[in-house]
Amino acid sequence: QVQVVESGGGVVESGGSLRLSCTASTTISKTNVMGWYRQPPEYPREKVASITNTGYTDYGNFARGRFTISRDNAKNTVYLQMNNLKSDDTATYYCYLRIITEIGQPTYWGQGAQVTVSS
Repeated sequence: QVQVVESGGGVVESGGSLRLSCTASTTISKTNVMGWYRQPPEYPREKVASITNTGYTDYGNFARGRFTISRDNAKNTVYLQMNNLKSDDTATYYCYLRIITEIGQPTYWGQGAQVTVSS
């Protein structure tokens, strides 16, 4: 069973920066996507950013220009650099790994990392 573990959450002042990390427990040889969703209090989960194993990236509208996703395939790790954080960015951030196969796309989720932005 693949496990995905996040780290790097915390409390930061408005305008500050944080970097989240997410590591998969095993090397994935198949095409895959790693990324982040977030869930603010009392709101549905929304996509933050994703990156394929070949480096193609995609961002939620709110993340463009402030957040940067990157990955190190040798370390099975994806990073989310968040700059100019706002109080609206307060949420639990969930990392995921989706493996693309001919018969399906199993997705593995992390336990969540809390990010709190104080105004």
